Amino acid sequence: MFRLATSTDISERDLVDRCRANDRVAQKILFERYKRAMFSTAYRIINDYDHANDALQDAFVEVFRNLNQFAFRSTLGAWIKTIVVRQAIRKQQLEDRFLTLSEAIHDEPVPFRDSLTGEELDVAIRSLPDGARTIFLLIEVEGYAHKEVADMLGISEGTSKSQVSYAKKLLRQRLS
Repeated sequence: MFRLATSTDISERDLVDRCRANDRVAQKILFERYKRAMFSTAYRIINDYDHANDALQDAFVEVFRNLNQFAFRSTLGAWIKTIVVRQAIRKQQLEDRFLTLSEAIHDEPVPFRDSLTGEELDVAIRSLPDGARTIFLLIEVEGYAHKEVADMLGISEGTSKSQVSYAKKLLRQRLS
């Protein structure tokens, strides 16, 4: 077993190697290093503290089960984030939280008042319907393409685009 003074004493590659060797200290360091950012991602998607924690736990179980497949083609954090996003989406789908819109809503720029605070925007985003919020966050915050989101969620690209437009329309209404 490897002993480490602090979690900053170990590189990402060494951390992965030690986790692959079932070093529990390294596994704890990996979890501690990424848990806050990954919880934030899960919570933004699910908008429920307990469900976000469940998704985070399931995601890290998957991370440790599949760490041998991590090939360093991206950062460890990006790889973990992909797993967390997928777990959060699965959790949300189990809750049947997606609303499908058949009507296309045209995308317009969102004019916000100059005095808008980050907290007000966060509250408005969290108030969106679950499906629209999830797709809005994946596209506009996380930077996924509509095709990627459609594949992850098992929906059409058109549905992804209409959900983002719907979310923007609601945000315009709520923040004007």
